[in-house]
Amino acid sequence: MPTRQQRAIAKSKPQTTSVGIGTFFTVMMALAMAISLVTAARAEQTIIKSHGISTFGELKYPADFPYFDYVNPTAPKGGEFTTWGFGTFDSLTPYILKGNAASLSSIFYDSLMTGNLDEPDALYGLVAHTIEYPEDRSWVVFHMRPEAQFSDGSPVRAEDVAFSLNVLRDKGAPSYKVLFKDFETVEVLDDLTVKFIFAAESQKRELPMLAAGLPIFSKAYYATRDFAESTLEAPLGSGGYKLLKADPGRSVSYQRREDYWARDLPVNVGQNNFDVIKIEYFADYTAAFEAFKGGAYGYREEFLSKLWATGYDFPALDKKWVIKEQLPDGNPAGTQGFFINLRRDHLKDPRVREALSMAFNFEWSNKNLFYDLYSRTDSFWENSDMQAEGMPSEAELALLEPLRADVPETVFTEPAFTPAISNPDKSSDRKALRRAGKLLDQAGWEVGDDGQRYNAAGQKLRVEILNDSPSSDRIINPYVENLKRLGVDAVHNFVDAAQAKDREKNFDFDITTRRYAMSETPGIELRRIFSSQTANILGSNNISGVSNPAVDALLTIIEGAETREDLDVAVKTLDRVLRAMHIWVPNWYNKSHNIAYYDIYERPYTDTPPKTDLGELSIWWYNPEKAAALKAAGAFQ
Repeated sequence: MPTRQQRAIAKSKPQTTSVGIGTFFTVMMALAMAISLVTAARAEQTIIKSHGISTFGELKYPADFPYFDYVNPTAPKGGEFTTWGFGTFDSLTPYILKGNAASLSSIFYDSLMTGNLDEPDALYGLVAHTIEYPEDRSWVVFHMRPEAQFSDGSPVRAEDVAFSLNVLRDKGAPSYKVLFKDFETVEVLDDLTVKFIFAAESQKRELPMLAAGLPIFSKAYYATRDFAESTLEAPLGSGGYKLLKADPGRSVSYQRREDYWARDLPVNVGQNNFDVIKIEYFADYTAAFEAFKGGAYGYREEFLSKLWATGYDFPALDKKWVIKEQLPDGNPAGTQGFFINLRRDHLKDPRVREALSMAFNFEWSNKNLFYDLYSRTDSFWENSDMQAEGMPSEAELALLEPLRADVPETVFTEPAFTPAISNPDKSSDRKALRRAGKLLDQAGWEVGDDGQRYNAAGQKLRVEILNDSPSSDRIINPYVENLKRLGVDAVHNFVDAAQAKDREKNFDFDITTRRYAMSETPGIELRRIFSSQTANILGSNNISGVSNPAVDALLTIIEGAETREDLDVAVKTLDRVLRAMHIWVPNWYNKSHNIAYYDIYERPYTDTPPKTDLGELSIWWYNPEKAAALKAAGAFQ
């Protein structure tokens, strides 16, 4: 296949039939000189060969590191880790649009490189032992380990890597086309060497890392199977776990592979400690908690404030069979809210969306429903250095000025948007509702004789809130009542988890709840949440349907940031713009992990977990003596 440079030259090739011979030779000499200059420029680039790669070039661990600092290298292997999942599943293929994939169903697959829990933006060799790339990251070569193999004993080779990229783009969920759009070619140089070449006009900072994290599928395995079809067949992977049992509606469990080819690599030492990882499924949050109290599963992170404040007083806790802890969370707080579907005609006006947001009284909810355990979220990067605050800085204005035509004017004239503080003593704040009503009036939705709001065409302002969790009723119902006081025909529609997933995939909703765990080093993954290219791709994470040229431009700037300082400025600018667009009703956050678990698990740290994750699935381990004692006491199943 001709290179991009060759194609460019071919397009500019002179037509010798219409010029003199002297002109022909002059043009050819100029072309030869241009090629020579490009070749020389490439030759001057430093080619980096390393055991790892990071976003901004700095690695914590040297080439000969024995294991990550946060693990116990002699952690015992064995036992079962059990936790819970919500809803159900009907698939073991998480990379396609069809079906609802089981929790952790990506566990089967290795990648060329893998991350760790104390560096948010670094990768180290797994299937690949060495990565090679130029300073401008315009291409990347991976040198693979010959011992890498799939669970059936067949070798993992470069052709499998190339196949994996192509099948994800061709048959995976549609958003993968956007994620990998800057991958121009993938070349199999030999059985153990694969090269990715990136589009010349792309922002390349993260592209080698995106290639490094590609899940690797077996080309031979899918020669007789359709990758795009949902299935409960145990897939062929090269990872440390295989399927033990899948029981849709009840549970899914994975078994550690004793023959895992990479079990002794430095990136895996002290990890993959449980023989079995099992997820018990429940259709109701409260039922799941009651099952935990009865010992049906062993580990639970608590997200429901009422239960955390009032429910953890059961006998197993009093007898110290269960440990209850709060551990610090080193990540951005996460982006949780009621996301508004901008694709709906009646929700396109930002004044309408802002008014809907005003009707949610967080302060009352926090006091009366959440036991004052939460703080209000106002930023998409809450609790991080990337959160926009106050008026835009000079550096932010430099990014915003060229985009002025496509961003709300308030971005320039007002501090970063923060939800108004409502009255904590009444679920309905009259002042907030009056302000919201004025916004709806301005947007052309006026109150009719029946107290409902109508536009000039006589259409009623109707808003449906989609909900698949009974435990959310107590939060959504007061919000719906406030919307009704505004004259909005608000409906709280409870559906089961499978129906909710299907409707969200097809963007069949007005408002739905969503939480995104934002990276500490944002980049390409933001395309899937905020890019115009994903706004109308079914199943994409762009749940609100954001489609804005200024947002797209800022995403490109974020992807191309060359320093952490530049990245922080660009993310703050994007945060400021998104908040001014009112695409969500921001919810709340907790700066800590609230966890409870039966005293059968141990871990390598005490009070301070690794920076990016608790590591309960990877670096914790099972204590068989403690487990035997609790089972003998009837505390644990």
